[in-house]
Amino acid sequence: MIFVLTLGILSGCNQKVEKEYSKYTDTFFDTFDTLVQVVGYTETEEEFKAYFEQIKSRFEQLHKLYDIYNNYEGLNNVKTINDNAGIKPVEVQKEIIDLIVFAKEWYSKTNGKTNIAMGSVLKIWHDYRQEGESEPEHAKLPPMEQLLEAAQYTNIDDVIVDTKKNTVYLADKKMALDVGAVAKGYATEVVAKEMMKKGFTSGIISAGGNVRVLEKPLDGVRERWGIGIQNPDQSILPNESSILETIFINNASVVTSGDYQRYYMVDGKTIHHLIDPETLMPGEYYRAVTVVTVNSGAADALSTAVFLTPYAESKALVEGIEGVEALWIMKDGSIEATDGMKAIMKSHGATGSKH
Repeated sequence: MIFVLTLGILSGCNQKVEKEYSKYTDTFFDTFDTLVQVVGYTETEEEFKAYFEQIKSRFEQLHKLYDIYNNYEGLNNVKTINDNAGIKPVEVQKEIIDLIVFAKEWYSKTNGKTNIAMGSVLKIWHDYRQEGESEPEHAKLPPMEQLLEAAQYTNIDDVIVDTKKNTVYLADKKMALDVGAVAKGYATEVVAKEMMKKGFTSGIISAGGNVRVLEKPLDGVRERWGIGIQNPDQSILPNESSILETIFINNASVVTSGDYQRYYMVDGKTIHHLIDPETLMPGEYYRAVTVVTVNSGAADALSTAVFLTPYAESKALVEGIEGVEALWIMKDGSIEATDGMKAIMKSHGATGSKH
């Protein structure tokens, strides 16, 4: 739906009518295995379409670079790095170097819970999940001895990055990168920053569970965007009635990790895709966690780590990093949140309206 909104700003006693903006939205579904939705306030539909096409094109480029499953002619990507593990360094584009350097930094900040060197373990889980989805009657868990064997090849220090030569080398031939815990959020942040520089300053880029909000809505009514947090028990068909909580933000990212987003069933139990590097099994502490911070890549890396960490330690992790807030949906459905998160939650009185 497209609707015209007039932005009026009161200056003293005189009302000055400024530019007229309309709200537009569009989606695409061919990158990062998820639906990407773009919402924006622009002066014309043509302006929005131009921004949208640039966003789509850039997501497509980054998807190919960060892909671990497919080769692309004339392009070295993360799969190329994996294919050359233990063989030789691979020269790659700066976007890959930057992603891996970023991921290595967040490995340290998350106490190893978010580890892009877990590819050997995550591939096993990926294969068993695919089999479980296609043949539910034969769904089973990977054997622990197979996971333990693969876990020997997950040392982040064996991911050797040469930022001068733009090369990445996996020192162990049995290791592999899986950038799934950071790539989507990181790509969303890259695109958001580039688009804001180009003049797209009032909008939302939502890539699956990664939401990046650009400045404020230009509807003349609200000062902040309202972002809904999904109820894990009503997640099949997202709509207003399935929203558990709403938070109000500007120029920030909201990333949710949950047990309902990607999973298969074994003997009536949900087996989700968020694997703890210590236990090599899906995290068991929460239904979902939501992280809010400015950088979408950081929010993505943190949401995984927060989900895979017991509550006291998880809360300490969040509170130890400036500018990060979090909300935990516990196994029993109760909600915990940092004080900063409570301050922007609808249930605690926050709104998006002008005061």
